[in-house]
Amino acid sequence: MSELSARDINELSRKLGGRIELVPNAELKLDKLIYDSRKVEPGVAFFCMPGERTDGNQFIADAIKSGAALVVSEQFHEGLAAHQIIVPDVRQALADFADALYGQPSRHLRLIAVTGTNGKTTTTHLIEHILGKAGKKVGLIGTLGSRGPGALEYGDAKHTTPQAPELQEILAAMLLSKCSHVAMEASSHSLALKRVSGCHFAVACLTNITQDHLDFHKTMDNYWKSKRMLFESLNDSCQNSKLALVNFDDPLAHEFLAICEAPVKRLSYGFSTDANIHPLDLQYQQGRSLIRLSTPHGELRLVTRLVGRFNVYNIMAATAICLEEGAAVEAIAEALLDFDGVPGRFETVSIGAPNEPLCIVDYAHTPDGLDNVLSTAALMKKANGKLICVFGCGGDRDPSKRPQMGEIAEARADLVVVTSDNPRTENPQEIIAHILSGIKRMKTIEVEPDRARAIRIAIGMAEADDIVIVAGKGHENYQLVMNQVFPFDDKVEVRKALESRFSGR
Repeated sequence: MSELSARDINELSRKLGGRIELVPNAELKLDKLIYDSRKVEPGVAFFCMPGERTDGNQFIADAIKSGAALVVSEQFHEGLAAHQIIVPDVRQALADFADALYGQPSRHLRLIAVTGTNGKTTTTHLIEHILGKAGKKVGLIGTLGSRGPGALEYGDAKHTTPQAPELQEILAAMLLSKCSHVAMEASSHSLALKRVSGCHFAVACLTNITQDHLDFHKTMDNYWKSKRMLFESLNDSCQNSKLALVNFDDPLAHEFLAICEAPVKRLSYGFSTDANIHPLDLQYQQGRSLIRLSTPHGELRLVTRLVGRFNVYNIMAATAICLEEGAAVEAIAEALLDFDGVPGRFETVSIGAPNEPLCIVDYAHTPDGLDNVLSTAALMKKANGKLICVFGCGGDRDPSKRPQMGEIAEARADLVVVTSDNPRTENPQEIIAHILSGIKRMKTIEVEPDRARAIRIAIGMAEADDIVIVAGKGHENYQLVMNQVFPFDDKVEVRKALESRFSGR
């Protein structure tokens, strides 16, 4: 176990511009950093983090009662029976302490970060898969959890990008497991809240910028500038070779490249022929994509089970990065041929029954994401088939996207079933009303707040040539209702509905 000595703590405090208030004759050393007072145990450091609803400073007494040896805060507290460090920015302090505690692991890894509104999860999984085929040991961190050559847990993660102590612990474990590369999702929250501060990135990739998380960022300007912080950090990274890669078709692409200074290498991908990596030819045949790419390393022919324009973007991004990281053209082509996709990302669900519709579960929860998924499904639809969409919107999140998603669903789908997503503390009927406000004609719309019943309604209406898209939750196996977590999995519910309709149950 790593440990911070009194000397280490003093040096970190000076670096942060903090001041230390010590308890006389008490030893100071740390092996654990805690920001949740409920998890405090004897000898740890407690960081008073400001939260959405509460402030860690309110729980200092509880933390000390549980044995906290050090309190790190932006406020001085008189008469504490624990050491104190008063810092200008407690989030920055937590990140710096975590980086030091775990031995600055990102300095010794090729840390590849992907940011953007959509596509982060698929792109990082592609990078992991391709580099693995190229003989590298690769770790993965993101929405679905963390995994690598070591015994790392893989499952739904609390955050797309973990808090700083968890992130640095994961990176240290990956380094210990002999990983050379780590592909990770870098969310706008993690960048704005400094969870990744102290990380030395080798690659920064931008997938796209569309509306999301305005409940947190308030404005689109704040949102995209939070993501740009990833590219700013490349300038200070200690990595020998550094790459900034952007989707050239995104209107903000130049803003991300312009922030990068030499010796950062700058590349772009997109459908524009001005992009460094772009398609020369693209065909969809029987559930496969045939792609011929122009790259700085020459032409590349790829065959993949991933379909849709949005997936071509993901493939171009992953291909560009892996070429720069030394993957051979043959390894990339082989990897794309046997890549199975990502759980909950345009994932087909079937029971193999005769005449069942094509059912697809996807995580699309933004206007752009829903538009991409429905547009791709429309291209796959048979001439006499219908496109049926089941979706809702999350509660306690940006409400302005709800009518936009209603408008998109009505425009793209033949039938729409509006339902609940994760309503959290909001009334599901009010969320649905927001969605319906974007819908101009109601004759193709069903409303059913119970998500399981909504899925059964959609599949009950579907015929053999139809496609049913269940959007919004993807890989999630829970539903959040009034601060309670209930088991719920779209894939399970789709299978139940198919079995009920097509197997006579």
